Amino acid sequence: MAISKQKPELFVGIMSGTSLDGVDAALVAFENGSCQLQDTQFLAYPESLKTELLALHAPQYNELEASSILGCRLSHLYADAVKQLLAKAKVNAADISAIGCHGQTIRHCPNFSPELGFTLQIGNNALLAELTNISVVGDFRSRDIAAGGQGAPLVPAFHKAMFTSADKNRAIINIGGIANVTVLAKSGDVLGFDTGPGNMLLDSWTKLKTGKDYDKDGAWSATGVVLQTLLSGMLDEPYFALPPPKSTGRDLFNDHWLKQHQLYPHLRPQDVARTLVALTAQSIYDAIAPMDIDEVYVCGGGAHNSLLMRSLQEMLGSKLLTNTDALGVGADWVEAVAFAWLAKQTLENKPGNLPDATGAKGLRVLGAIYPA
Repeated sequence: MAISKQKPELFVGIMSGTSLDGVDAALVAFENGSCQLQDTQFLAYPESLKTELLALHAPQYNELEASSILGCRLSHLYADAVKQLLAKAKVNAADISAIGCHGQTIRHCPNFSPELGFTLQIGNNALLAELTNISVVGDFRSRDIAAGGQGAPLVPAFHKAMFTSADKNRAIINIGGIANVTVLAKSGDVLGFDTGPGNMLLDSWTKLKTGKDYDKDGAWSATGVVLQTLLSGMLDEPYFALPPPKSTGRDLFNDHWLKQHQLYPHLRPQDVARTLVALTAQSIYDAIAPMDIDEVYVCGGGAHNSLLMRSLQEMLGSKLLTNTDALGVGADWVEAVAFAWLAKQTLENKPGNLPDATGAKGLRVLGAIYPA
């Protein structure tokens, strides 16, 4: 009698990060403890949506209504991404166990006060379940904060499960709007935290001075020179000296933060841009330099900035620096895959955080479930 082979479990992970560029949706198959990225879909944010989301990061009139409306608009975009993804992969909605949806962060204040820390990711998960007829797991960060953690970064638990080496100490660096690092020791120990700004300051400066959404491949920045006085002033930011666990976002690193560093009109814009690349590279390097690391793998949009990658390689010397494609997950899709994995953890009543990364009192099952 033939034994039927059990089918892999299918999940969709949705990530819309601090860069505010759009929606990453990943179809992920889980089988026997491994995961395989099956297909992907990216939907760019309409310019009007991006503008309204950026505005929502600062207090404004009637922001409760604005955030609710934008959350619904986001969920329609998320649903479109899921439907396009499944159509491309020729997979039915009924075959998907759940969608893991990060939502769009508009506030991240885990240290607001000892008892009143919070984080807020908007997106109407009930509506997303209704639009797709697929169960949705969302609001992953709140439980970790309730347990005394930072609520971020959450991807180290996924990195540990998928990228740990038995004979190499690895660092996984995600460079999105914010940069975060996961240090995976071959002993099994894990440390993770936000190092500081990734692409967001450079993106904002590039938009202001060139009208482009980002500096493709670091080409414009490469025409400038590092302004050492400006760089030193930026690196004096107290956040960089804080010990982990720590996390940050647009609440700190924003246009106001840039203006505080006296960006006088006489400075060449491309020199400021080059200095912002140096800031990202230096803050990442300073965070991992004291650690025993053999290999460094980069994911997120920053992996495509060759100037940033060259800057990091110069600092790391002979150590291997490459992107996470070498580990089997494309650099653009690690976080979306991670939130598919986190959704699976939630449905199986398994923890999704790492207290060594977030500072929570202990392991916690994360997320809220919205059944199909």
